[in-house]
Amino acid sequence: MTTSGTADEPMALAAERLRAAGMRVTAPRMAVLTAVSDSGGHLDAETLRERAQRVTGRLSLQATYNVLRALTDAGLVRSTQIAGHPTRYETERHDNHHHFVCRACGSIRDVECVVGAAPCMEPRLPEEYDTQEAAVTFWGLCPGCRAATPVP
Repeated sequence: MTTSGTADEPMALAAERLRAAGMRVTAPRMAVLTAVSDSGGHLDAETLRERAQRVTGRLSLQATYNVLRALTDAGLVRSTQIAGHPTRYETERHDNHHHFVCRACGSIRDVECVVGAAPCMEPRLPEEYDTQEAAVTFWGLCPGCRAATPVP
């Protein structure tokens, strides 16, 4: 059995984070932000909606997308678009990390930016362009899929 208030702590933390970002605190925002924070990252909107509904009851997919957009715009959530996958969401850490995607199972793993300061790649563009971020996706096989794949 948990102590009194323990179940409310993630929601209270979410409310605090929303206020700190200058956002209005609502049950859907707290529930979705908590779902993103608790997930460890890389979940799609439908999965986050299902998790948030455990707290809010009914929550439409459109409302979930609206909340995710607001949280992304406020810098609390990072959205990642990977070719062939639905948009994924994770807690924004402002660390300019990249992703590795397994071609076999579709799992996604964070990869640190290992070269230079953000952005870690300098494109060759005219100086009037203002590059602010580099998004890199590495593709291959995760250890589990690699072990299960016969060597040619």
